[in-house]
Amino acid sequence: MISFVIPCYNSEKTILAVIDEISSVMRMREGAYDYEVVAVNDCSPDKVLEVLRDRAARDPHLRVASLAGNVGKHAAVLAGYSLAAGDYVVSVDDDGQCPIEYLWELIAPLERGHDMAMADYGVKQQTPLKRFGSAMNHQMSHLLLGKPKNVVFSNFIARTKVVCKSMATYKNAFPYLEGLSLRITTDIVMVPMEERPRRVGQSNFTFSKSLALWVNGFTAFSAKPLRVGALLGGVLSLLAVAMGLFSIVCKLINPGVSSGYRSLTIVILLCAGLIMLQLGLLGEYIGRIFISVNQYPQYVIKEK
Repeated sequence: MISFVIPCYNSEKTILAVIDEISSVMRMREGAYDYEVVAVNDCSPDKVLEVLRDRAARDPHLRVASLAGNVGKHAAVLAGYSLAAGDYVVSVDDDGQCPIEYLWELIAPLERGHDMAMADYGVKQQTPLKRFGSAMNHQMSHLLLGKPKNVVFSNFIARTKVVCKSMATYKNAFPYLEGLSLRITTDIVMVPMEERPRRVGQSNFTFSKSLALWVNGFTAFSAKPLRVGALLGGVLSLLAVAMGLFSIVCKLINPGVSSGYRSLTIVILLCAGLIMLQLGLLGEYIGRIFISVNQYPQYVIKEK
């Protein structure tokens, strides 16, 4: 079975077209796979819930879940993963941008044994500012989360049931799908395809929401920023030692040279370095505690 998880927000005008397209693509291989569509209403202010309920009364493949409050796209997707029953789970946006006609190209890597496959759009349909933000996010993900350089996360992703159920166990109030995915697997295949423009309206992701999500992701899934203090402390301490040795050599060569300011600078650098080292060590302990509190899975059994 293939499960389609669609987080819904302000999409009463587009959601039925997305569901119709899924039905059409699945009919191409009727009998090969059963399917279900799990639509998660993220407390949308429009009438998308009524639209979904009306469709679900006539469509046995559609399941509708409605959240009590607006929790954001990433949490809504995890809610859908917890309900999905498929062997393969495909995340689809509700705005019609995902090229669902490429579904079988996305499923093929999972059938070959890979854990994830996602759309590789090349040049995405984004404003220059958002494209710059995406590029920065890609580089920071590589540095802090260990993301492979060839992997660029997109809105059209297929995951195996094992990966999705492992992600759904995450109970932190601030989920970040990219970090969660990389915690579980790096066996990801990129599938080239072209992203569509939005059918109606504008993206619900404002710059402030994207920035908040970015900060949340890197603070929740990596202790590396906390280690900067220890690195800086080590550099300052080494600099203090180097200046101390230089001062001693100068004094031996020319005993008459005054070393008052130089000695003060060395003391300040050494004290600052030691303080930063201690803060870095404290940050390492805090990072380990935070990661433990977040209850990341120690391991995921792919097959047995």
